Amino acid sequence: MALELRQSLSLSQQLIMTPQLQQAIKLLQLSRLELLDTINQELEANPLLEEQLSSDTEDENRAEAQKDTSESEPAELTEVKVEEHVGEDVDWENYLAEYNTAWADVPYDVRELPSLESMTASRTNLSSHLMWQLNMSNLGEEKREIGLHIIGNLDEDGYLKVSLEEISEATELPVDKVSEVLNFVQQFDPVGVAARDTRECLLIQARFQDLGGTIVEEIISDHMHELENKKYEYIAKSLSVSLEEVVSAVSIIHGLEPKPGRRFNDDETIYVIPDIYVFKVGDEYEIALNEDGLPKLRVNSYYKDVLSNKGAVPENAKAYIQEKLKSAAWLIRSIHQRQRTIYRVTESIVQFQRNFLDNGVTCLKPLVLRDVAEDIEMHESTVSRVTTNKFVYTPQGLYELKFFFNSAINSIEGDAIASESVKEYIRTTVKKEDTRKPLSDQEISDILKKMNIDVARRTVAKYRESMGILPSRKRRQP
Repeated sequence: MALELRQSLSLSQQLIMTPQLQQAIKLLQLSRLELLDTINQELEANPLLEEQLSSDTEDENRAEAQKDTSESEPAELTEVKVEEHVGEDVDWENYLAEYNTAWADVPYDVRELPSLESMTASRTNLSSHLMWQLNMSNLGEEKREIGLHIIGNLDEDGYLKVSLEEISEATELPVDKVSEVLNFVQQFDPVGVAARDTRECLLIQARFQDLGGTIVEEIISDHMHELENKKYEYIAKSLSVSLEEVVSAVSIIHGLEPKPGRRFNDDETIYVIPDIYVFKVGDEYEIALNEDGLPKLRVNSYYKDVLSNKGAVPENAKAYIQEKLKSAAWLIRSIHQRQRTIYRVTESIVQFQRNFLDNGVTCLKPLVLRDVAEDIEMHESTVSRVTTNKFVYTPQGLYELKFFFNSAINSIEGDAIASESVKEYIRTTVKKEDTRKPLSDQEISDILKKMNIDVARRTVAKYRESMGILPSRKRRQP
């Protein structure tokens, strides 16, 4: 059979992700801060983009008003004369005494200093605080070098993360001298710093409070495991003391700081700014997008005039301007589309979760992405991107949009209930329990079954751990 070449024509469809489409999809899943960073980067990279300020809008409105006024017939203007009269009853002595202050005596450079509102206070971290105490101590060069290595190997909680042998090897000094300097540094403020474990940290603080040789020291030294599991009767029997003495000592231990470096943590609190607000107006809920802080973009009118002026601009410059113009227009269109999509998704969530908005978490309805996607006629992946890292303020509090999507748990009568509602029931049940006889996971499961919620013991344990609730043996109080 002979081989030959032939030409054939065929039609096929292929999905191609253009750079503009990739940018639009990327903008959907960005958080508010990430969107601001992206907009600022585009403003720097694209000369055709500019931020529309509120003053610009006022100038445009004022120009339009003046244009309308100029088109109408000018009215006859009369000359206005202003006459100033000074009353004869002015008390000039009091006026000069009150307002004629000694501004001339103030140096000019002092008046030019920035205001106090623009100044920020610097925070002292743990390392600098300990270095200041080390420099104020009367130590020799060798011990000071050991102290530098100890402070430099502390974690953010104030614990020493290397062994004495490693510090001895690094400084080429004996271990005995390293241990001596370590005991000295452990007396620095905050007390308990440079400890090697929690037991040593608590012992340092207890001895600093003159509690050495007491029940507090004995519990910390020999019964940390029993203390963790709240086996107070066993501790009292082992130490041959009464239960009341053990409870009193435990209350003192609870007042100690297991992480002495915590108050020097320089991590700043990041506050969540909602992307959208849901307000109740009468019997209905109103949705409002949070536009505060988001710059309003527009295309620079100068480059529009350059493109309209044919022949005065080189072809390569015109091609560059046209490319940047398309990029700017697509970015503005993508941001508007992002905001509209967030609005539509939130509007659908409000319709599904109206009972939650009225009554709270216990009335949360089971919801999946497909329900919202079918309601607003979008793909599930689009809804997933929109609800990622987006927050909504509701009458019930501030929540992430992902919070409203949760699995369903069957009730005994056959109805479905949201998993977040089950967690809220578990949390409420634990709050109401008797602390001397805390409820086990099986007992909580039995209580929920009486409330028409069919949840197994393993599910209760899983939800309890996810909420950070301790098991029953650790929740028990004497």
